[in-house]
Amino acid sequence: MKILIATTNQGKLKEFKRLLKDLDIEVLSLKDMNNTFEVEEDRPTFIENAIKKAKEYGDFYKLPVIAEDAGLEIEALGGFPGVYSARFFALSTFGGEEPVQDNKDRANILKVLRLLENQENRKARFVSNVVFYNPENSTEEEIDKGFGLWSEGYCYGEITTQPYGEEGFGYDPIFKPEGYDKTMAQLTPEEKNKISHRGKAVRKLIKNLSKLLS
Repeated sequence: MKILIATTNQGKLKEFKRLLKDLDIEVLSLKDMNNTFEVEEDRPTFIENAIKKAKEYGDFYKLPVIAEDAGLEIEALGGFPGVYSARFFALSTFGGEEPVQDNKDRANILKVLRLLENQENRKARFVSNVVFYNPENSTEEEIDKGFGLWSEGYCYGEITTQPYGEEGFGYDPIFKPEGYDKTMAQLTPEEKNKISHRGKAVRKLIKNLSKLLS
């Protein structure tokens, strides 16, 4: 069985492949597809964005799809960056734009650190909503009632005062999980998958997906 992971993010794709390695499936990414296009993530919640991506890519490519929307929520920033996590650096309506010097991940990190400067409350959490959609057997009723197979995962921690570590991607260098004295970017891939929001969400999804594929 082929399943499309609806992402072009190579860091995210590697994590999905590690998490799905025990299933008897062939994992594809958007970079493996012809006639590529980008689904606009314009919905107000992670789950709505994940559903939109899964359905649009699944219907277009006629393949089962796993889609995720994930991000970082910071308590002192009222839950931002939230669904804007990937493009927080460009969000002029909250904290002003951050110039991209090295890459977008770095710009996002610098903006967060700037907004939290001198802030004592640095509590944050990573959120992941993951959806499985098969255009051949998903009905509109299933979609309306919760889209069939979906799951969520959370990882709680705090934002550091500067980046540490070279592993991972995104905000990993400034996120220190609860119970750890190092950031996500200082953990091995195996350590990260055990505690990460994505790891938790995907493992929940796999339990139901395994039943479906058996």
